[in-house]
Amino acid sequence: MLRPRNIFPLKIGVKKGSIFHEMKCKKGFAWGSSETCGFVSIQNAWFGFQRYTFHVKHRGLNGFGVGRTAGFLTHLPGDPERHPTVRNKPFPIHKISRPGLDRKPVILSFRQTLYRKDSIMYTFLPENFTPIKQKASKELRPMIGTITVGLLLFIAAVVAWCYYTASLRKAEQLKTELMDLRKDGFIIKNQDGEVVFRLAFQSGTLDLESCSKEGEILTCTRSDKGKLNFFIQTVKHKDTVMCYRVRWEEFVADTVVEHTMFWEDAHWYGGCEMSVQHWPIRLPGYQEPTPFMTSDVYSFRDSFGGILERYWLSSKAAAIKINDSVPFHLGFNATERSLFFQARYKDSPYKPPLGQQPFPELSYRVCVGSDVTSIHKYMVRRYFNKPSKIPSENAFRYPIWSTWALYKNDIDQDKLLRFAEKIKKYRFNCSHIEIDDTYTQAYGDFDFNPQKFPNVTEMFKKLKEDGFKVTLWTHPFINYNSSNFGVGIERQLFIKEPTGRLPAMVEWWNGIGAILDFTNPAAREWFQSHLRQLRSKYGISSFKFDAGETSYLPKQFSTFRPLSDPSIWSRRYTEMAIPFYELAEVRVGYQSQNISCFFRIIDRDSVWGYELGLKSLIPTVLTISMLGYPFISADMIGGNFFPNKTEGAVEIPDRELYIRWLELSAFMPSMQFSIPPWLYDKEVIEIAQRFTELHESLVAPLLLELAGEITDTGDPIIRPIWWISPSDESAHKIDSQFLIGDTLMVAPVLELGKQERDVYLPAGKWRSYKGELFEKTPVLLTDYPVDLDEVAYFLWVS
Repeated sequence: MLRPRNIFPLKIGVKKGSIFHEMKCKKGFAWGSSETCGFVSIQNAWFGFQRYTFHVKHRGLNGFGVGRTAGFLTHLPGDPERHPTVRNKPFPIHKISRPGLDRKPVILSFRQTLYRKDSIMYTFLPENFTPIKQKASKELRPMIGTITVGLLLFIAAVVAWCYYTASLRKAEQLKTELMDLRKDGFIIKNQDGEVVFRLAFQSGTLDLESCSKEGEILTCTRSDKGKLNFFIQTVKHKDTVMCYRVRWEEFVADTVVEHTMFWEDAHWYGGCEMSVQHWPIRLPGYQEPTPFMTSDVYSFRDSFGGILERYWLSSKAAAIKINDSVPFHLGFNATERSLFFQARYKDSPYKPPLGQQPFPELSYRVCVGSDVTSIHKYMVRRYFNKPSKIPSENAFRYPIWSTWALYKNDIDQDKLLRFAEKIKKYRFNCSHIEIDDTYTQAYGDFDFNPQKFPNVTEMFKKLKEDGFKVTLWTHPFINYNSSNFGVGIERQLFIKEPTGRLPAMVEWWNGIGAILDFTNPAAREWFQSHLRQLRSKYGISSFKFDAGETSYLPKQFSTFRPLSDPSIWSRRYTEMAIPFYELAEVRVGYQSQNISCFFRIIDRDSVWGYELGLKSLIPTVLTISMLGYPFISADMIGGNFFPNKTEGAVEIPDRELYIRWLELSAFMPSMQFSIPPWLYDKEVIEIAQRFTELHESLVAPLLLELAGEITDTGDPIIRPIWWISPSDESAHKIDSQFLIGDTLMVAPVLELGKQERDVYLPAGKWRSYKGELFEKTPVLLTDYPVDLDEVAYFLWVS
């Protein structure tokens, strides 16, 4: 309220006998000019024993003002008994004067309020009172402007606060347990409040106003690009595990859905076999999203491997599994440590299910647990199949002897028999002999080449008498020069061109031919009938199923049963091994964990490094183990030995490399020789004999015990060091040691010229192969001595 500018005297007489009181007028709210008085305060008027104050409002010439006024007090409340002289009588108000003002009669009304304990206040207003807006004086205009701006700012602040509180309420609604959803992605925290998973929406942002939550399901119906179907469902399976089902589905054909998963400071594992394999994963630079399908990484080094699953696991106890229905493309960025998850049908080998529109859908499950081991166990039990049977015990106990690296395509009957004789001569045990490429006349035939194997029946009789079982190499290709090529066309057994009329011809490492369509029951039966015939005719024990990757399919093709995901063809091919599982070997795996045979890693070169060399063995085996494949063949000791893909040797793999490879293989689920030890010196033969015996006596019994548990648990046989010490950050990045079960730890030498290595012992009591007892753990043993004929291994002491 503004202060009055001045106070001036007025004479007012209130007729009560002959008593008149002099009063003063305060120039109140200053509605008028300096010549007027807006509210006239008439104070200290006494009537009887009461004190009154009159506030006279009068409409004058200049708005609210005071003129020469005569009026009457129409009603004066009070106690008539105390004030008999004023009861119900009009009292003239006069001598309200101010020079220069007009006189206007006015009828005054009043309002009674408490003035003090013993006082009453009266306010008098004209009955015909109507306010007129006055023009602000020059002095008041800046002040009014300031008030207006302040009022606008206040309103803006109120609006902003209301929007903020509404946003907070909306954000609270969009929170699910331990997950915060934002328009451009979400984060997930663990029970301790630490962010363990972060994902960004790259192809669009959510319209959060379209989101709502009902129970454990949060849904959104719009993005910045239009309609969509988005939901997150929270599923709490156990006290220690929280899972989230996430789905983003577009309603526009041939669009792209892409999300980016950031690794943060965690270590990640899983995904697929790669040509350059590390543990944990190291991303090789930058790659745009490409179809995540089985491929031959030996021939196509930048592709994804033949054994792969849409599953990744982090050292922060977070795991993600991409749904099988997604047209899934994977990319990565090593600089920002991220993976790109993309769903699309456009320019892609994926096809929408029959009768459905090509609306891309990216859906996955993210689960968070208390530690990396427990969350992996949960994911395997929940989302992976498990083997229902166990391969032959002999495959765990004794080495496999392959003809490939030693003879390549030049295998024949005489060489095979001499190979078997040498195995016996040097007193090596044998699970079985594997006859590899090329024993037939043409690729696609199912019988022996009579020129190379003139007396097959007698050959197999001799091998059987000597105690050898035999398996044969096979593949899904029927070359155009095979007698079975015409049969396949006539019976429509091949994958066809998109028109569905002609076979789709493909080029593979042994020529050009057609490829069997294993989605066709007739083709499956035809193929397996030939394998059964070989088994019954020659006593063949099983088969090595080579190839099977989608990288050998044509870019455009059609199958008997449409494939939404081309890798399903790889799975159908792998299923051909089921009747021969005991000694069978396959090299592709996709959703095939239930097939109870050995899965072989891709061929290795005779080199030391991480690119298909000795150092890549442990990371590859650990990766495949984490993908749910427990029965693993680490391929041939010493590698393939191609002259242009070897180090330090001309005719056979480097001697030291061969010995270190042999020592490591002795602790794998299966040992496999091709380059035989007798091509080296006596010491190498003795080392080979000693380690094959160690494998048989120490390793195999543990392998078989663990294999018996797999059908129930799905736990891997070969395990990372962090398996028994999941919170140990040092254990998260060890790539040159591994566990067999929980009790046997292996630390081989993998460096050229080294006879020592650092060994990390996790928490627990350990006894070395030398008899040393280590109780103060965890501990890093630096430069631990390991001779050329040794492998450092440690047994857990209970």
